[in-house]
Amino acid sequence: MEEMIVSRIKDVGTRVKENVERVIVGKSEVVELAIVALLCEGHILIEDVPGIGKTMLAKSLARSLGCSFRRIQCTPDLLPSDVTGTYIFNQKTSEFEFRPGPIITQIVLADEINRATPRTQSALLEAMQEHQVTAEGETKLLPRPFMVLATQNPIELEGTFPLPEAQLDRFLLNIKIGYPALEDDHLLLARFRQTDPLEKLTPVVSADELLEMQTACREIHIAADVEEYIIRLIHATRESDSVQLGASPRAMLALYHASQALAALRGRAFVIPDDVKYLVTPVLVHRIITKAESHLRGQTAVETLKKIVDSVSVPVEEETGTEEK
Repeated sequence: MEEMIVSRIKDVGTRVKENVERVIVGKSEVVELAIVALLCEGHILIEDVPGIGKTMLAKSLARSLGCSFRRIQCTPDLLPSDVTGTYIFNQKTSEFEFRPGPIITQIVLADEINRATPRTQSALLEAMQEHQVTAEGETKLLPRPFMVLATQNPIELEGTFPLPEAQLDRFLLNIKIGYPALEDDHLLLARFRQTDPLEKLTPVVSADELLEMQTACREIHIAADVEEYIIRLIHATRESDSVQLGASPRAMLALYHASQALAALRGRAFVIPDDVKYLVTPVLVHRIITKAESHLRGQTAVETLKKIVDSVSVPVEEETGTEEK
């Protein structure tokens, strides 16, 4: 039975990945991580320079799933009601009618999220964590599946409002797309020379099928020693001399569930330590705060996490052939 479930999850992931890669060129790992987030019902923060395909990634995912897609262009004058929606008086019926905001959809692109004010950023908080919004005191449930892909430009910081730790902790993954390789640029030009391949994308997986796979991912087995490995990694971030704020319990659960999804996508009914190690950076890099001394030494959060991973012994997994280091 487990093999059937894993086979279905892998098949769904492969179909979505191949479809998205008709548009996103040379970024196989990024697409895989985006699908991990989808399977975990998580959200993604993409920190990268403009023009490298952040919007394309979001639209490609939405079209591959047949999901509704909306874009929020975050600016300093954006109000919370512009995100959640508001009540408008209808003169014909003499009643107030709710006009839903762009957050009430299945896949949302919040472009340059750090340009929105803290008040507006907080409007996203409830939606991301509770899958609901509150407008004029009334709660509106969001459709499922629901995912927020937020972007921010790490270079141009003038006029921005850094995301607070509570908001950052709501993102399952922090990923960077990066510039394409030289050979990928050639393929990119050839693919986009005459038409936009995004326009030809059709759904390959239904939203209901994705919801079923999200539930199935929680059944992927994690052995006791791998669970212990996850716990020790999380505690190591809290005890490190280079870290001011370590990973939260929510971060531990994020690493746990993301490892389940990654294992299933790679055709396994169980998680191995390498799944956990692969996900440490995208899951934790935005959730820890390194000390000022580390910045002065030029040590980034990514390098700090690498040292932490190297300091925690890897459990022996007989069935996977993993040796302790």
